[in-house]
Amino acid sequence: MSKLRLRYQTLEFGDVDIHLRTLRDRQQYRDVDGVAEKLGIHSSNWALFGIVWASSEVLAHLMADYDVDGKRVLEVGCGIGLSSLLLNSRHADITATDYHPEAGAFLAENVRLNGGDCIPFVRTGWGDDDCGLGTFDIIIGSDLLYEAGHVELLSGFIDVHAKPTCDVILVDPGRGHHARFSKKMVSLGYRHSQRVPTDVGYLDKPYKGQILSYRRKAQALPSA
Repeated sequence: MSKLRLRYQTLEFGDVDIHLRTLRDRQQYRDVDGVAEKLGIHSSNWALFGIVWASSEVLAHLMADYDVDGKRVLEVGCGIGLSSLLLNSRHADITATDYHPEAGAFLAENVRLNGGDCIPFVRTGWGDDDCGLGTFDIIIGSDLLYEAGHVELLSGFIDVHAKPTCDVILVDPGRGHHARFSKKMVSLGYRHSQRVPTDVGYLDKPYKGQILSYRRKAQALPSA
């Protein structure tokens, strides 16, 4: 099996630099003992976790000054973990998850490159049984709705891990499933809004996706 070719790069967020070790390109592939194949990850999709995508950059820039003080944050489908690394540089209480068997090791190496604290990571699928994550004040993710079936899986996973009061921020490039997802989230009790990101000069080309925001507030208990 061929050796992975890697790329080292630095992304800037104001006066904060995030150093990354990523895959060189989407052609990289190394599935030791067929672990990814057993998880249903096809060779054509194997490298997707290890690339910096435009949606992940948009999300990370949102997190650069997002109010996370005293809040527990979960990045779903973190891939290379750019937003988790940025939040870690802010000393946020961040936990990351991804389905890919290599994501955790890449995240740990990138934490080391940035001299940050360990980021708790759990490899889990959205349809897996309880993985012990607990619940969160803020749940974030980028480019998650690849397939129609992801609408039910992702909304269910988020709802299980959302505190009674929770903000959910997803960046979606426009694969055609976010309208159904938003409808599902509203049915679960979340208020929904969306907007086109501005000031994306850090990207190589115009961004056609949207920032999807969902907010749920705990119901106040009736007075005695």
